[in-house]
Amino acid sequence: MKLILKKAMPNLGEAGEVVQVKAGYARNYLIPQGIAYVASDANIKRIEEEQAKAEERSRRDFLEARRRAAQLEGLVVTLRERAGDDGKLFGSVTAADIAAEVGKTADLDFEFDKRTVQLDEPLKALGSSSVSVRLHGDVEVDIEVQIEREEG
Repeated sequence: MKLILKKAMPNLGEAGEVVQVKAGYARNYLIPQGIAYVASDANIKRIEEEQAKAEERSRRDFLEARRRAAQLEGLVVTLRERAGDDGKLFGSVTAADIAAEVGKTADLDFEFDKRTVQLDEPLKALGSSSVSVRLHGDVEVDIEVQIEREEG
């Protein structure tokens, strides 16, 4: 019996794939559990259309991310923070701080989201750091974050 998988199944296939299984396995497990549905001509046509739309959407998202990366290329963000004499900050600079400063200083035509900033740990010292920004699964750009001592 031919089925179209709704979810990925180990040893069977990925979501959207047309698979051949025994009728009992299909009727007693896959279909009642909502894991698959019958691969009729109409369903196969529909899944092909959905896959084509998903590929187009993915391609559009990738191109948009590359356009945004071009705007961020070479960006230098300067933050002024309170620090001790040894150069350690009294607080720390987080991804949210960096995103807020990018939103204020850079002339971007899109909303810069703090979740795109790839920061393993908050920055805790004066100086310059390279911070990675992931705009898409395949599009990543580095921006420079300079932390300077706040006067006064």
